[in-house]
Amino acid sequence: MALGGLLLAAACAQPAAAQAASPYAVLEGRWVRPDGGYTVTIRAADAAGRLDAAYANPNPLPFSKAEARLDGSTVFVFLELQAGGYNGSTYSLRYDAARDALDGVYYQAVAQQKYAVRFLRAGPAAAGSR
Repeated sequence: MALGGLLLAAACAQPAAAQAASPYAVLEGRWVRPDGGYTVTIRAADAAGRLDAAYANPNPLPFSKAEARLDGSTVFVFLELQAGGYNGSTYSLRYDAARDALDGVYYQAVAQQKYAVRFLRAGPAAAGSR
């Protein structure tokens, strides 16, 4: 009986272990754009690529879409804003493991312009930050 309970507990623990092994966990933390102080905070990244993320410029704004995907061993991030005058603006970023940076393109939808951007890690995601 005890062995059956132990096997059940081990089976229930597997999803948590798989979550911890997510290739997107490396994205979790606070990221800052040095050219303006804009921040992206990624509080969680699940194994399916869904990101619990928020933007600040300097006031916090939610992302309408925040997701990551793998192409080979490269992690890509897509973030979309639909609030606060940013309607349809997006970040398309690639994680650079050697530099621990997010590099890519910011599309400013209102002006219909694209800008090369880089985010540098500023620290871990703050617990409970929104």
